[in-house]
Amino acid sequence: MPVNPYLMLNGNAREVIEFYEKAFQTEPAEIMTYGDIPGPENETPEEMKSLVVHGRIFIDGTPIMFSDVTPDMEYKEGNNVNLTVVSDNVELLKNAYKILQEDGKLEMEMQKTFWSENYAKLTDKFGIHWQLSSE
Repeated sequence: MPVNPYLMLNGNAREVIEFYEKAFQTEPAEIMTYGDIPGPENETPEEMKSLVVHGRIFIDGTPIMFSDVTPDMEYKEGNNVNLTVVSDNVELLKNAYKILQEDGKLEMEMQKTFWSENYAKLTDKFGIHWQLSSE
């Protein structure tokens, strides 16, 4: 049973999804907004209709899911979770490394380590912590 990451974002899930689509050259994301929820019971306030209730992309076969927190929820950014991409596709990793560090913070440049030929650690402009590693 796989465990998949689900990123809860502060009203910018669509922007984050599009950024990761570009960084990892994914297929277009599946995105559903609160305004897309079907049925007459959808009494979503107007200011929430454009927020993402669920989005999903696949990075090298692994699903990453996204949602915006609603105004009644508290958004907290933390450093206790890292998304780690381990792949034998070095070009994919190098492209992601280049794009993810735009307006982000590079913590460890892409380099050879004792566990990987290509390893990098960074925090992107959305505060998401990433580790990239080749097999």
